[in-house]
Amino acid sequence: MLYLSFGGPEGHEEVRPFLENVTRGRNVPPERLDEVAEHYHHFGGVSPLNRLNRDIMSSLEGELVERGLNLPVYFGNRNWHPMVEDTVERMAADGVRRALVFATSAWGGYSGCRQYHEDIARARDAVGQQRAPELVKLRQFYDHPLFVAANADAVTRAYSHLPEDVRAQARLVFTAHSVPLSAEERSGADGRPQWYSRQVHESARLVAEAVGVTGYDVVWQSRSGPASVPWLEPDVCDHLEQLSTRGVPAVVTSPLGFVSDHLEVIWDLDNEAAEKAGELGMGFARADTAGTDPRYARMIAELISEHVENQRVRKLSPLVAAGCTANGQLCVAQGCC
Repeated sequence: MLYLSFGGPEGHEEVRPFLENVTRGRNVPPERLDEVAEHYHHFGGVSPLNRLNRDIMSSLEGELVERGLNLPVYFGNRNWHPMVEDTVERMAADGVRRALVFATSAWGGYSGCRQYHEDIARARDAVGQQRAPELVKLRQFYDHPLFVAANADAVTRAYSHLPEDVRAQARLVFTAHSVPLSAEERSGADGRPQWYSRQVHESARLVAEAVGVTGYDVVWQSRSGPASVPWLEPDVCDHLEQLSTRGVPAVVTSPLGFVSDHLEVIWDLDNEAAEKAGELGMGFARADTAGTDPRYARMIAELISEHVENQRVRKLSPLVAAGCTANGQLCVAQGCC
């Protein structure tokens, strides 16, 4: 079992090399890297992501033992150590011939799915096709009952953190990472565009329904690149301003698009969005990401059991299940995501 994630620095000296890995080939100006680097340095140069992933992996190992599945769990990243190429090399040296891959993204789209297929293919090429294990990526899980339940309970807890006098009037706002509109226009696994945003909206609907909230919004955060390139909008901070003009006294934000606390969550929401809400005189509470909930590791074990034990697929959405292929192949041969 390969646990495949984005990666993050774990010290001041690692920040700049990490960001250079993330942005390689994208012509991001050095001053923009300097700006983002300061966000990491604000937190000691450490992203919480690797630590949280190791915690989830430890919980997953316990879940697998309880299910009687004797599967070692390996850890590999796209952008920082342990790099996925090195991890797949170690798997080959350990004699692993076939492994399932859990990518830490619930979504389709290029960044959420296709790029992980590319990571798998690149790692196998680096090791050599004859030595590398067959790697089967697990499906997208944005509508898995355990993922929905973990996010719903996190939203409920966040409401309890608001003062009682504004709790009933608080607006629920789901956030996910913005992407360029050009990426959204590509076809998804069902042959239709807006695959990523449709999944986010569907997941938000399921979570809101579980919480019992009928009025909610889906907005975006963490966009990058030149202003001339259109991305999914509205931005969360712009949306807070709009809510303020409507007299909304408080918001509960759910970073639904992030399964763990990336820097984008703790900076863009816990700092920038929280400060914006304070400037507007609005109450603000942020829900936990799903990865801190024990049901998240249980969900991963269920996804594994779909393959190892031929268990039924559990999903709450009518959208097609997608994202599961071997050795970096795409779900749809031409034009997927």
